Amino acid sequence: MKKDILTLLDLTKDDFEVLFKRATELKERYKSGVADRSLVGKSLGLIFDKPSTRTRVSFEAAMVQLSGTPIFISTKDTQIARNEPVRDTARVLSRYLDGLAIRTYSQDLLNEFAEFTDIPVINALTDLYHPCQVLSDLLTVIEYKGGYDDFKIAWVGDGNNVSHSWINAAAVLGLNLVLACPVGYFPDQKIMERALEKGVGKIVTTSDPVEAVKDAGVIYTDVWAS
Repeated sequence: MKKDILTLLDLTKDDFEVLFKRATELKERYKSGVADRSLVGKSLGLIFDKPSTRTRVSFEAAMVQLSGTPIFISTKDTQIARNEPVRDTARVLSRYLDGLAIRTYSQDLLNEFAEFTDIPVINALTDLYHPCQVLSDLLTVIEYKGGYDDFKIAWVGDGNNVSHSWINAAAVLGLNLVLACPVGYFPDQKIMERALEKGVGKIVTTSDPVEAVKDAGVIYTDVWAS
């Protein structure tokens, strides 16, 4: 059965821990100069609607370092641009590729690809979520703090797609998360409610950044309004 990462609510706490452990192992192997052939013979399609530097390069570099092949696909160069149904494109790509990473303006488009492919689909950013960003940031927190569950994490900025993924991570991992956002730019209430219903984390919102960062172990910042 395929495993998609459309939001971080698709993962269990055990899934997070496995990913962090494996990422740490791979990082250490790469630094020591050990070649890794984990993905030899595998290909990952990168469907990008939006411009990208870090996300695109990180996916492509990772595939190369693991002996796989990244294939960049701009939607404007595909039949989707000529109004081919997403389901048809998704089914065809399933026959050529071993996975898809999709960066798009629409979470609905991502979900539709996942519904009609037989291969794993990874959210490389949508209007609502940016799960891979938060996974990598949490790995950095672990590297510098030794963990993530015995201190407050403060978010200061717009209640955007990255903040939504932090909310989901907090719900699954039981994080103590405080989000300081300007009035009118708070996280999506439905996303907050869904995470709180499913999760065990302590998630609080405020418009006071000073109060949010008080006694925080980690402070994460983004644009104040976007």
